[in-house]
Amino acid sequence: MVIGIDIGSRTVKCVVMERGEIGEFQVKVGGSDPYDTAISLLKQYPSCSIAATGYGRHSLKESGFPVKLVITEIKAHTLGARHLFPTCRTVIDVGGQDSKVIALDQAGNFTNFQMNDKCAAGTGKFLEIMAQNLGYELDTFARVGLDVSQPVRINSMCTVFAESEVISLLSKRIDKAAITKGLHEAMAGRIAAMARRVGVTEDVVFSGGVARNPTLVKLLEEKLMVKIKVPREPDITGAIGAALALEELES
Repeated sequence: MVIGIDIGSRTVKCVVMERGEIGEFQVKVGGSDPYDTAISLLKQYPSCSIAATGYGRHSLKESGFPVKLVITEIKAHTLGARHLFPTCRTVIDVGGQDSKVIALDQAGNFTNFQMNDKCAAGTGKFLEIMAQNLGYELDTFARVGLDVSQPVRINSMCTVFAESEVISLLSKRIDKAAITKGLHEAMAGRIAAMARRVGVTEDVVFSGGVARNPTLVKLLEEKLMVKIKVPREPDITGAIGAALALEELES
C-alpha cells in the first residue's frame, strides 16, 4: 500500500491506494498549520510509503518525515484526472490559493498549462471572502445564484476591489443572489480565458474542492461550450495522482 498526500492551503487530502485501487481517503481542514494536520493523518498509516504534493509538499520532505516521492501539483492532478477519466485531455484545477488549466495529449502526457498563483482572484479563497461579505455559508453561496437570470456585473477580480464593489452594491440594496451570480460569472470568465490560452480539448475534468461548486461548473460549461466531468470526490484528485506516481516508482 502507498499513500498520496496533498497538502493544500485550506485542506489536507490523504489517499491510501493499492494496485491502483483506492482503499480509503480522508480530507481535513488544514487550519493554521496544515503541516501538523498532514502529520496527524500520516501517523495513522505507519507502514506505508508516502508521496506528497500540493502547496506544503516541500515542508513535509524538509522536516525529515520519511517521504519517498515529492511531485508537482500539475503532475499529480494530471495523473489523478486520467486515472478517474482515461479520456481526459484538459484539467481545470481550482484550489484555495491558485488555479490552473493543464492540457494533455491523447496519451495523457502534459503539453501546456496556465496558472494563476499571484493573487486570490480566480481561486477558492476569492469565493470564501466573497461569501463572507455576503453573509453566506460557502455551500449556500455556491448554489444561491444558480438560477439567477440577470446577474450583477462585477468589474474587478482583484479581491480588495471586488470586496469594495460588493459592499457598495449591498448598500444600494441590490439582490444578494444577483451579486453572487455576478461574482461567479467574473471568476468563470477568468478561468475560461486561461483555458482558451491553453486550448480546450474534451474530455475536460474539473478537479479540486472548488469543483463542488455547481454554479461555477455550469458557467464554465457555458463559456467553454463543453461538458465538464467532475469526479465524485474532486478534492482528492491530486492525492490520487501522487499515490499513482509512487506506485509506478515502486513497481
